[in-house]
Order: sequence, then structure tokens, then C-alpha cells
Amino acid sequence: MAKIEEVCVVQASKSADHVKNSPTRIELSPWDLRLLLVDYNQKGLLFHKPETQQVGGEGLLHHLKTSFSRTLDFFPLLAGRLGIDKFEDETECFFIDSNNVGAQFTHAIVHGLTVNDILEPKYVPEIVYSFFPLNGILNCEGISNPLLWVQITELKDGYFIGCSMNHCIADGTSFWHFFNSWCEISRGSDHPSKLLSLVRGEFFDEFSRPLLKERVFSFSKENIAKLKSNANDEVGKTSSISSLQALLVHVWRSVIHCRRIDDANQKITFMVHVSARNRLCPPLPEGYFGNAIHGGVLARTPEELVSHGLGWTAQILNQIIAKQTHEETRNFYEEWIKSPLIVKKDKWSNIFIVGSSPRFDVYGNDFRWGKPVAARSGLGNKFDGKLTVFPGLEEGSIDIEFCLSPNTLLRRMTWNSCNLLP
Repeated sequence: MAKIEEVCVVQASKSADHVKNSPTRIELSPWDLRLLLVDYNQKGLLFHKPETQQVGGEGLLHHLKTSFSRTLDFFPLLAGRLGIDKFEDETECFFIDSNNVGAQFTHAIVHGLTVNDILEPKYVPEIVYSFFPLNGILNCEGISNPLLWVQITELKDGYFIGCSMNHCIADGTSFWHFFNSWCEISRGSDHPSKLLSLVRGEFFDEFSRPLLKERVFSFSKENIAKLKSNANDEVGKTSSISSLQALLVHVWRSVIHCRRIDDANQKITFMVHVSARNRLCPPLPEGYFGNAIHGGVLARTPEELVSHGLGWTAQILNQIIAKQTHEETRNFYEEWIKSPLIVKKDKWSNIFIVGSSPRFDVYGNDFRWGKPVAARSGLGNKFDGKLTVFPGLEEGSIDIEFCLSPNTLLRRMTWNSCNLLP
């Protein structure tokens, strides 16, 4: 376990124009509110230690803390809490209270642990979970917990920078918007290259868990291109199936094969999160900070997946994603307001959910001493069937972090049908 050396509160500067001009109450949208009962978004990056512990004339930890504080000047809502209004009819309304009570900053140490101790094991070491704060905390508990908590874990020859951010206030795009901005300011920029937009609301007019293992598989640019070509060839060379769609369907079919499900007619659900930001008319502002994701849902039986090829399933996924239009988004909003639906973790059974995206700028994050060597996610929202997608270290490659039962992962040799998995 990581040993905590320091915990402190970091606030945005009250004199900063972005803080003074920021609204103190920010309403949450249906995209945000439906995540009240799931865990914080936890992602982090692994770095080698710089040759010198001085960065820009400061000690490394002091530099990270001060640049973190300066970044909060541009993201003041992250230094707030969730607020709640209670009404006479026993209904409740959550919102962001941008009160600047502060985000949290922690320095921890794991003596003797090296970067290779994280990278080389077959499975993701469980000690990685201790690199993230707020494990087991639900988003609705952001009333009394920080909306953002950063932990700098010092290893023998490296650092792991882990962030836990309340998922009600930000999706993956917004999460990396903050992280990328922190790096820009750490490197000496006066302000982030992408400004924050707090548009909300109306867009139209250690705890008990099942035994699981995690493993990261890397897929090369060449092998992904091979999958895409195979999928499109199977459906008549339409070229509409994307590289990511072909890869995800290959992974889904392979894991289903490994699970050895007894009932071949039992439907298995596969959900891919789709960003609505550029699908709206007009699109959301570039710096929109919040949640704007839909779930493209595909349900098929093991028998269907086995009897049909990669292209057949990939084409169905392609069509489902293509349907996530402005009209569909508008319909989602209108129906949600009539009948609110809150996502619940205990309903995540017999389902695969794909989180994150290979399009996020992960390996461009440089705090002034070099780029990261790996990305990992925390314990939050993990279950048997969670797939977390990151860009790979090599250009055009993709890493997928599999969270599955140990038996499923042990059978992986039987699903190496395209020689894609190490």
C-alpha cells in the first residue's frame, strides 16, 4: 500500500478573474445526474523520475502543487462540492456549489517499488488501486467529499499521478481537458489552450467486491488495420466500419468465447459510450465541461456471435453508433425529464461496458520532465466486463485494460484468433 506523507487542501485563487466571474451555482444536466450512484472517474499516468528533483527552480512536489492551484483558477468548479436542495414533496435537486472549499492534494510513497514493478507483471498489480484516493465513494457523496482529489505517489524510480474526479461533473473528455491543462500550466503557460465552458441544462432551445483481475493488452496499428480490413471485407468492402469498432467487436466476441457461457441463447449486452458533443446541432462549445455521452447498446447471444463473422457484428455496432444523432439526443433529454433514470452499479451483470477513448490526449501530458510511459485506471466502477480504452504508447496503437474474472483471463490463449494478443 502507498504510505501517505502529506494531505492538503488546494484552492483556486480568489483574486483570479476566472474565479471571481464564475457562477457559484452550476446546474447539472440529465447526463450528469444519471451518474449520481456510480463511482468517481479514476485515471492516472506513470512517469519515470526526472534526473533532477528541481522543476522550474522549484522542488518537484511544490511545482506540481502550485501549478495544480493555478490550474484550478481556470476550473473553479473542481474546488467546490455538490449541493442539494430538498423540497416539501420529498424530491431532491443536486447542483454544483462552486464554493472554493478546495480540492485535495496528496503525496504518498511506496518504498522499493519500481516503474517496472508496475509494467512487467502479467496482471495489473493491486497496489495500483492505492494510488487513487476516494475508492468506494459514490458521486452523490460529493456533498461532503472533494470533487477532485489528486495523489502523487512516489516510487523508487518514478511517479504515478492519479486523479479521482466526480463523474457527475465531468466525462472522460472533460477529465483529460483538466489534466492536459494542468500539464500546460506546469510547463509555463499562462492559461490553458482550451478555455472552460460551463454551459448547462437546456441545450435545445476498501469494500466488498468480486474476485477480478485486470490486464492490459496492447494492439498494434498494423493488427488493428488488419481487423478493420477483415470486417469491411466481410460486409462487402463498405469501409464504414472504423478501426475501433472492429477492434471492440473482436474483443467482445473473444471474451464471450472465453467465458464459456452455458446458455447459447442468453443475450449479452455490449455498451459503447458515444460522445454527443459534436453530434448536436449546433455542437457543444469546445471547452464544455461536464458529461455529454450516450450509450450505444448492442445485445446478442453467444450463438449469434459464433455463427456470424466479425464483420456482421461490427456492422451492427457501426449502425447503432451512427444513430446517435441530434434527434436521438433531444429525445433522450425529453424522455429523461419525464422519467429520470439513475445508473446503478448493482445492475451491471451480464454486460460489457467500454469506457474512455483512444482519442484522448494521454501521452501528450508533460509536466516539464518528460511524457508518461503508461496509463492506468483506479478501482472505481470496475466489474466483470469493464473495458477501459487508452491510446497506446506507439502512434496508432490502442491499449485496452480488461477487468474480468481470473478464469476468463486464463483462457485468453483460445481467443488469439488474429495473433493480436501477447
